[in-house]
Amino acid sequence: MKNKSNFDVIIIGGSYAGLSAAMALGRSLRKVLIIDSGKPCNKQTPHSHNFITQDGNTPKEISEKAKEQVLNYPTVSFLEGKAISCSSQKDKYEVFVENGNSFFGKKILFATGIKDIMPSITGFAQCWGISVLHCPYCHGYEVKHENLGVLANGDIAFEMAKLIYNWSENLTLFTNGKSTLTEEQTQKLHSKNIKIIETEISEFEHQEGQIQNIVFKNKTKHAISAIFARVDFVQHSDIPKEMGCKFDENGFIEVDLFKKTSIKDIFAIGDATTMFRAVSFAVASGTIAGAAINRELIDENF
Repeated sequence: MKNKSNFDVIIIGGSYAGLSAAMALGRSLRKVLIIDSGKPCNKQTPHSHNFITQDGNTPKEISEKAKEQVLNYPTVSFLEGKAISCSSQKDKYEVFVENGNSFFGKKILFATGIKDIMPSITGFAQCWGISVLHCPYCHGYEVKHENLGVLANGDIAFEMAKLIYNWSENLTLFTNGKSTLTEEQTQKLHSKNIKIIETEISEFEHQEGQIQNIVFKNKTKHAISAIFARVDFVQHSDIPKEMGCKFDENGFIEVDLFKKTSIKDIFAIGDATTMFRAVSFAVASGTIAGAAINRELIDENF
Protein backbone atom coordinates (compact mmCIF):
# COMPACT_ATOMS: atom_id res chain seq x y z
CA MET A 1 0.00 0.00 0.00
CA LYS A 2 1.08 3.56 -0.66
CA ASN A 3 0.11 7.18 0.03
CA LYS A 4 -0.63 6.57 3.71
CA SER A 5 -2.03 9.58 5.53
CA ASN A 6 -3.28 10.16 9.04
CA PHE A 7 -6.68 11.66 9.84
CA ASP A 8 -8.68 12.34 12.96
CA VAL A 9 -11.75 10.85 11.29
CA ILE A 10 -12.34 8.81 8.16
CA ILE A 11 -15.91 8.97 6.89
CA ILE A 12 -16.89 6.15 4.56
CA GLY A 13 -19.81 7.45 2.51
CA GLY A 14 -20.13 10.99 1.21
CA SER A 15 -23.82 11.63 0.74
CA TYR A 16 -26.05 13.75 3.03
CA ALA A 17 -25.19 12.05 6.33
CA GLY A 18 -21.46 11.82 5.67
CA LEU A 19 -21.21 15.39 4.40
CA SER A 20 -23.18 16.70 7.37
CA ALA A 21 -20.81 14.97 9.80
CA ALA A 22 -17.82 16.27 7.84
CA MET A 23 -19.08 19.84 8.16
CA ALA A 24 -19.43 19.55 11.94
CA LEU A 25 -15.95 18.05 12.15
CA GLY A 26 -14.39 20.53 9.73
CA ARG A 27 -15.79 23.38 11.80
CA SER A 28 -14.19 21.68 14.81
CA LEU A 29 -10.77 21.89 13.10
CA ARG A 30 -10.56 18.11 12.67
CA LYS A 31 -8.58 16.53 9.85
CA VAL A 32 -11.21 14.52 7.96
CA LEU A 33 -11.19 12.25 4.92
CA ILE A 34 -14.46 11.40 3.15
CA ILE A 35 -14.33 8.32 0.90
CA ASP A 36 -17.30 7.97 -1.43
CA SER A 37 -18.06 5.52 -4.25
CA GLY A 38 -20.74 7.72 -5.85
CA LYS A 39 -23.65 5.27 -5.69
CA PRO A 40 -26.48 6.87 -3.68
CA CYS A 41 -29.68 4.83 -3.33
CA ASN A 42 -31.83 7.79 -4.48
CA LYS A 43 -29.99 8.33 -7.77
CA GLN A 44 -33.21 7.92 -9.83
CA THR A 45 -35.35 10.21 -7.68
CA PRO A 46 -36.16 13.35 -9.71
CA HIS A 47 -36.89 15.65 -6.75
CA SER A 48 -36.34 15.71 -2.99
CA HIS A 49 -39.05 17.00 -0.66
CA ASN A 50 -39.86 17.61 3.00
CA PHE A 51 -36.49 19.22 3.78
CA ILE A 52 -36.79 22.94 4.46
CA THR A 53 -34.75 25.29 2.23
CA GLN A 54 -34.23 22.45 -0.28
CA ASP A 55 -37.81 21.39 -1.06
CA GLY A 56 -38.15 20.40 -4.71
CA ASN A 57 -34.45 20.36 -5.54
CA THR A 58 -32.91 17.26 -7.06
CA PRO A 59 -30.91 14.96 -4.77
CA LYS A 60 -27.83 15.70 -6.88
CA GLU A 61 -28.25 19.47 -6.51
CA ILE A 62 -28.46 19.13 -2.73
CA SER A 63 -25.45 16.84 -2.41
CA GLU A 64 -23.29 18.86 -4.81
CA LYS A 65 -24.03 22.08 -2.94
CA ALA A 66 -23.34 20.34 0.36
CA LYS A 67 -20.03 18.96 -0.93
CA GLU A 68 -18.97 22.40 -2.17
CA GLN A 69 -19.69 23.96 1.22
CA VAL A 70 -18.03 21.17 3.20
CA LEU A 71 -14.84 21.30 1.15
CA ASN A 72 -14.51 25.01 1.91
CA TYR A 73 -13.14 23.83 5.26
CA PRO A 74 -9.41 23.27 4.67
CA THR A 75 -9.07 20.28 7.00
CA VAL A 76 -11.65 18.23 5.06
CA SER A 77 -10.62 16.11 2.05
CA PHE A 78 -12.78 14.12 -0.37
CA LEU A 79 -11.72 10.97 -2.18
CA GLU A 80 -13.79 9.43 -4.98
CA GLY A 81 -13.34 5.71 -4.57
CA LYS A 82 -14.56 2.59 -2.82
CA ALA A 83 -13.40 1.59 0.64
CA ILE A 84 -12.98 -2.19 0.59
CA SER A 85 -11.77 -3.06 4.09
CA CYS A 86 -10.73 -1.71 7.46
CA SER A 87 -8.38 -3.07 10.10
CA SER A 88 -7.53 -2.11 13.66
CA GLN A 89 -3.96 -0.83 14.21
CA LYS A 90 -3.39 -0.27 17.95
CA ASP A 91 -4.99 3.13 18.66
CA LYS A 92 -6.24 3.77 15.13
CA TYR A 93 -7.78 2.13 12.08
CA GLU A 94 -6.42 1.61 8.59
CA VAL A 95 -8.92 1.91 5.73
CA PHE A 96 -8.01 0.30 2.41
CA VAL A 97 -9.36 1.71 -0.85
CA GLU A 98 -9.97 -0.15 -4.10
CA ASN A 99 -7.30 1.85 -5.95
CA GLY A 100 -4.56 0.46 -3.68
CA ASN A 101 -4.22 3.36 -1.27
CA SER A 102 -4.78 3.18 2.47
CA PHE A 103 -5.39 5.79 5.16
CA PHE A 104 -5.25 5.90 8.95
CA GLY A 105 -7.97 7.37 11.16
CA LYS A 106 -8.46 7.63 14.92
CA LYS A 107 -12.22 7.35 14.43
CA ILE A 108 -14.24 5.67 11.69
CA LEU A 109 -17.70 6.88 10.67
CA PHE A 110 -19.82 4.67 8.44
CA ALA A 111 -22.27 6.63 6.28
CA THR A 112 -22.45 3.82 3.76
CA GLY A 113 -26.22 3.58 3.31
CA ILE A 114 -28.16 0.61 2.00
CA LYS A 115 -28.82 -1.05 -1.33
CA ASP A 116 -32.44 -1.72 -2.32
CA ILE A 117 -33.33 -5.15 -3.68
CA MET A 118 -35.85 -4.90 -6.48
CA PRO A 119 -38.56 -7.56 -6.84
CA SER A 120 -38.62 -9.59 -10.05
CA ILE A 121 -41.32 -7.50 -11.71
CA THR A 122 -40.43 -6.13 -15.15
CA GLY A 123 -40.25 -2.34 -15.03
CA PHE A 124 -40.20 -2.07 -11.23
CA ALA A 125 -36.55 -1.04 -10.98
CA GLN A 126 -36.93 1.54 -13.76
CA CYS A 127 -39.82 3.18 -11.91
CA TRP A 128 -38.23 3.05 -8.44
CA GLY A 129 -37.96 6.51 -6.93
CA ILE A 130 -39.95 8.06 -9.80
CA SER A 131 -43.44 6.58 -9.66
CA VAL A 132 -42.81 3.53 -7.47
CA LEU A 133 -42.34 5.28 -4.16
CA HIS A 134 -41.24 4.35 -0.65
CA CYS A 135 -42.23 7.37 1.46
CA PRO A 136 -45.44 9.42 1.37
CA TYR A 137 -43.82 12.20 3.39
CA CYS A 138 -41.21 12.57 0.64
CA HIS A 139 -43.50 12.08 -2.36
CA GLY A 140 -47.16 11.84 -1.28
CA TYR A 141 -48.04 15.50 -1.84
CA GLU A 142 -47.00 15.33 -5.48
CA VAL A 143 -49.49 12.49 -6.17
CA LYS A 144 -52.29 13.61 -3.83
CA HIS A 145 -55.84 12.61 -4.84
CA GLU A 146 -54.53 10.57 -7.78
CA ASN A 147 -55.14 6.93 -8.61
CA LEU A 148 -52.66 5.33 -6.23
CA GLY A 149 -51.64 1.82 -5.28
CA VAL A 150 -49.91 -0.05 -2.49
CA LEU A 151 -47.82 -3.14 -3.25
CA ALA A 152 -47.66 -5.25 -0.10
CA ASN A 153 -49.36 -8.05 1.80
CA GLY A 154 -50.36 -8.93 5.35
CA ASP A 155 -50.00 -6.57 8.30
CA ILE A 156 -47.60 -4.26 6.52
CA ALA A 157 -50.06 -3.91 3.63
CA PHE A 158 -52.83 -2.91 6.03
CA GLU A 159 -50.64 -0.29 7.73
CA MET A 160 -49.36 1.09 4.42
CA ALA A 161 -52.88 1.32 3.01
CA LYS A 162 -54.01 3.25 6.11
CA LEU A 163 -51.09 5.62 5.65
CA ILE A 164 -51.44 6.26 1.92
CA TYR A 165 -55.23 6.70 2.24
CA ASN A 166 -54.42 10.05 3.90
CA TRP A 167 -53.13 11.35 0.52
CA SER A 168 -55.70 9.71 -1.75
CA GLU A 169 -58.92 7.84 -1.16
CA ASN A 170 -58.66 6.48 -4.72
CA LEU A 171 -56.53 3.59 -3.54
CA THR A 172 -55.95 -0.03 -4.55
CA LEU A 173 -53.99 -2.64 -2.61
CA PHE A 174 -52.07 -5.14 -4.75
CA THR A 175 -51.07 -8.21 -2.75
CA ASN A 176 -49.35 -9.89 -5.76
CA GLY A 177 -50.76 -13.27 -4.79
CA LYS A 178 -53.20 -14.61 -2.25
CA SER A 179 -54.00 -12.05 0.44
CA THR A 180 -52.71 -12.73 3.94
CA LEU A 181 -54.79 -9.95 5.47
CA THR A 182 -56.99 -10.91 8.39
CA GLU A 183 -60.74 -10.88 7.87
CA GLU A 184 -61.00 -7.82 10.10
CA GLN A 185 -58.33 -5.97 8.10
CA THR A 186 -60.03 -6.89 4.81
CA GLN A 187 -63.40 -5.64 6.02
CA LYS A 188 -61.87 -2.40 7.26
CA LEU A 189 -60.21 -1.69 3.92
CA HIS A 190 -63.41 -2.51 2.04
CA SER A 191 -65.33 -0.14 4.33
CA LYS A 192 -63.03 2.63 3.06
CA ASN A 193 -63.62 1.54 -0.57
CA ILE A 194 -60.01 0.42 -0.87
CA LYS A 195 -59.90 -2.25 -3.56
CA ILE A 196 -57.84 -5.40 -2.99
CA ILE A 197 -56.41 -7.20 -6.03
CA GLU A 198 -54.70 -10.55 -5.42
CA THR A 199 -53.74 -11.37 -9.02
CA GLU A 200 -50.02 -11.84 -9.50
CA ILE A 201 -48.17 -9.03 -11.29
CA SER A 202 -45.90 -9.58 -14.29
CA GLU A 203 -44.97 -6.04 -15.39
CA PHE A 204 -45.14 -2.33 -14.76
CA GLU A 205 -45.74 -0.57 -18.07
CA HIS A 206 -44.06 2.83 -17.93
CA GLN A 207 -42.64 5.73 -19.89
CA GLU A 208 -39.21 6.78 -18.65
CA GLY A 209 -40.03 5.57 -15.15
CA GLN A 210 -43.55 6.98 -14.99
CA ILE A 211 -45.86 4.02 -14.47
CA GLN A 212 -48.86 3.74 -16.78
CA ASN A 213 -50.35 0.31 -16.11
CA ILE A 214 -49.88 -2.69 -13.87
CA VAL A 215 -49.93 -5.79 -16.07
CA PHE A 216 -51.03 -9.03 -14.41
CA LYS A 217 -50.00 -12.56 -15.27
CA ASN A 218 -53.52 -13.20 -16.62
CA LYS A 219 -52.83 -10.41 -19.20
CA THR A 220 -55.29 -7.93 -17.68
CA LYS A 221 -54.18 -4.38 -16.84
CA HIS A 222 -54.88 -1.79 -14.17
CA ALA A 223 -54.12 1.89 -14.82
CA ILE A 224 -52.27 3.62 -11.99
CA SER A 225 -50.57 6.97 -11.39
CA ALA A 226 -48.12 5.89 -8.69
CA ILE A 227 -47.63 3.00 -6.32
CA PHE A 228 -46.06 2.81 -2.87
CA ALA A 229 -43.93 -0.19 -2.02
CA ARG A 230 -41.43 -1.29 0.58
CA VAL A 231 -38.57 -3.38 -0.74
CA ASP A 232 -35.94 -5.52 0.93
CA PHE A 233 -32.44 -4.16 1.35
CA VAL A 234 -28.87 -5.09 2.17
CA GLN A 235 -26.13 -2.96 3.65
CA HIS A 236 -24.26 -1.13 0.91
CA SER A 237 -20.95 -2.03 2.53
CA ASP A 238 -19.85 -5.24 4.24
CA ILE A 239 -17.15 -3.47 6.25
CA PRO A 240 -19.29 -2.72 9.36
CA LYS A 241 -20.15 -6.43 9.63
CA GLU A 242 -16.54 -7.45 9.06
CA MET A 243 -15.49 -5.06 11.85
CA GLY A 244 -17.90 -6.77 14.24
CA CYS A 245 -20.56 -4.07 14.52
CA LYS A 246 -23.85 -5.31 15.95
CA PHE A 247 -26.99 -5.23 13.80
CA ASP A 248 -30.63 -5.16 14.86
CA GLU A 249 -33.29 -7.67 13.80
CA ASN A 250 -34.16 -5.56 10.74
CA GLY A 251 -30.60 -5.49 9.40
CA PHE A 252 -29.61 -1.97 10.49
CA ILE A 253 -26.35 -1.14 12.27
CA GLU A 254 -27.06 -0.67 15.97
CA VAL A 255 -26.08 2.76 17.32
CA ASP A 256 -26.76 4.72 20.49
CA LEU A 257 -28.09 8.28 20.72
CA PHE A 258 -24.65 9.63 19.78
CA LYS A 259 -24.36 7.25 16.79
CA LYS A 260 -21.72 5.02 18.41
CA THR A 261 -21.68 1.40 17.28
CA SER A 262 -20.79 -1.59 19.45
CA ILE A 263 -17.13 -1.23 18.42
CA LYS A 264 -14.82 1.30 20.08
CA ASP A 265 -14.12 4.42 18.00
CA ILE A 266 -16.54 3.36 15.24
CA PHE A 267 -19.72 5.36 14.55
CA ALA A 268 -22.50 4.95 11.99
CA ILE A 269 -25.18 7.26 10.60
CA GLY A 270 -27.85 7.63 7.92
CA ASP A 271 -29.85 4.96 6.11
CA ALA A 272 -27.52 2.17 7.27
CA THR A 273 -28.81 2.67 10.81
CA THR A 274 -32.52 3.47 10.54
CA MET A 275 -35.74 2.85 8.62
CA PHE A 276 -36.31 6.62 8.40
CA ARG A 277 -35.04 7.30 4.89
CA ALA A 278 -35.21 11.04 4.42
CA VAL A 279 -32.59 13.69 3.72
CA SER A 280 -33.47 15.56 6.91
CA PHE A 281 -32.92 12.46 9.07
CA ALA A 282 -29.58 11.76 7.38
CA VAL A 283 -28.38 15.34 7.88
CA ALA A 284 -29.44 15.36 11.52
CA SER A 285 -27.67 12.08 12.24
CA GLY A 286 -24.48 13.42 10.68
CA THR A 287 -24.53 16.56 12.81
CA ILE A 288 -25.00 14.49 15.98
CA ALA A 289 -22.19 12.11 15.08
CA GLY A 290 -19.80 14.91 14.16
CA ALA A 291 -20.31 16.65 17.49
CA ALA A 292 -20.06 13.36 19.42
CA ILE A 293 -16.83 12.34 17.68
CA ASN A 294 -15.29 15.76 18.28
CA ARG A 295 -16.19 15.56 21.96
CA GLU A 296 -14.55 12.14 22.25
CA LEU A 297 -11.38 13.48 20.65
CA ILE A 298 -11.38 16.43 23.05
CA ASP A 299 -11.81 14.15 26.09
CA GLU A 300 -9.00 11.89 24.88
CA ASN A 301 -6.54 14.73 24.25
CA PHE A 302 -7.33 17.33 26.93
